[in-house]
Amino acid sequence: MVLQQSQSSPEQLTRNYYLLLAVVFVGYLIFGISENMKGPALPRMQEDFRLEEWQLGLLLAFNSLGFLLACSFAGRVVQTIGLRTACLLTFGFMAASGWLIGSAQGFVPFAGAFFFFYVWNGLLEIALAVLSARLFTKNTGFMMNLSHFFYGLSSTGAPLAATGMMAWSVGGEALGWRGMYTVLLLTCALPMLPALLAKFPKESAAQAEARVTWRSFMRDKVAWCVVVLLAFGVTAELAVGGWLVNFLEKSYGWDTVRASGMLSAFFFCFTIARLVLGPLTDRFGFVKSIVLFAGFSGACTCAGILLGEPGAALLALAGAGIAPVYPTVMAFLAKRYPHGTDAAITFTVTTIGILGIVGNFLIGAATDALGYRAGYSLIGLSALGCAAAGVVLYRWLHKEGRVI
Repeated sequence: MVLQQSQSSPEQLTRNYYLLLAVVFVGYLIFGISENMKGPALPRMQEDFRLEEWQLGLLLAFNSLGFLLACSFAGRVVQTIGLRTACLLTFGFMAASGWLIGSAQGFVPFAGAFFFFYVWNGLLEIALAVLSARLFTKNTGFMMNLSHFFYGLSSTGAPLAATGMMAWSVGGEALGWRGMYTVLLLTCALPMLPALLAKFPKESAAQAEARVTWRSFMRDKVAWCVVVLLAFGVTAELAVGGWLVNFLEKSYGWDTVRASGMLSAFFFCFTIARLVLGPLTDRFGFVKSIVLFAGFSGACTCAGILLGEPGAALLALAGAGIAPVYPTVMAFLAKRYPHGTDAAITFTVTTIGILGIVGNFLIGAATDALGYRAGYSLIGLSALGCAAAGVVLYRWLHKEGRVI
C-alpha cells in the first residue's frame, strides 16, 4: 500500500496524509452525528406516526437491513469504482437523505427514506474502515481507537444538539424532528472537500494477488467467532442510542432534556475511553482488551438496571467499556488478515448486520411484552455475551500460538 507515487516529495506525502486523516476523522464525526441524532427524535416520530413499541423495533431492524444490504456489496463497490469515489458518493447521498427523511409525510415513505439513509450509512462504515486499515499500518490499535474517538465525540453532542435544534423557532414554528434531520445531515457533505483533494491509498499488487475470499472466511472458525463477538458488541453499543432516552422517559418519567443529557453522558464516557484506553490495546493485547472492556460494560448496565433510577449513572458509565470493542476488532482483523483486510472487514460487518436486525427486533419485542427494564437488560446481556465470545476466541488463538 502506498499513499503516493515514489517521485512525490516528503511535503506532498505529509500533506496527503493529513488530508486523508481529515477524511477519516471528519468522516467519523459526521458518522457519529448521523447514528445518534435519532435518540431524542424517536419518541416524537413514534407519536407522529402512532407506532407501537414493536413497530419502533421493526423500524430500527429495517434500518439494520439497509445497512446489511450496503455492506454486502460495499467491498465490490470499493474495488470497482475506487475508495475515493465511494466515499464521495456516500457523503453526498447521506446529505441528500436528510431532505428525504424530513419531507416524508406517511410512515411508509418515512421508512423508505430511513432505509435509503442507512444503505449509505452502511457503505460509509465499510469505506472508513477500509481507509483506516490501509492508512494505519503502525500503532494500529491506538489509531483505530483514535479515529473512532471522533465518532464518540460527535455522538456525545448529537443528542443534545438534536434536542436543542428541534426546539428552534423557524417562521414562528418549531423546527421539529423533520427540520433537525434535514439540517444536521447536511454536515455529511463536509468531508467531500478533503476527499476531492487527497490521493487515496491502494492495495499493492502483492496484496491484491493474495486477497482472501469470502469462501475462505466462511471456513475459518476464528472469523465466525469474531462475528459473534462483534455482533454482541455492536448491539450493546448502538442500541443505547435508540433505547436509552425512551427507557429513561417511560420508566422513570424523566423529561427529554434530562434523558438526552444521560445519553450524552454515555457518549462522553464512550469518547474519553477511546482516547485514553486506545493505546492500552496495543500493549495489553487486542483480545484481552475486548474481554475486559466488554465485561465491564455489561456489568455496569446490568447493575444500573437492578438498582433502578439511583443506578442510572451506571448506564452512562457502561459507555467507557463498550467503546474500544469495535475499533479494537478492526485492528485485530487488520493484523490477523494482512492480505485480506478489505474482505475481512466486509465479511464481518455484513454478517453482524444480520444479527443486528435480530437484536433490534428482540429488544423492541421484549420491551413491548415485558417492559422497558427487561428490554434494556438485553443490552447489558449483549455486552456480557461479547466478553464471553472473547474468552472463546482467546482460547482458540492461544492453542494456535497466534494470540493478538
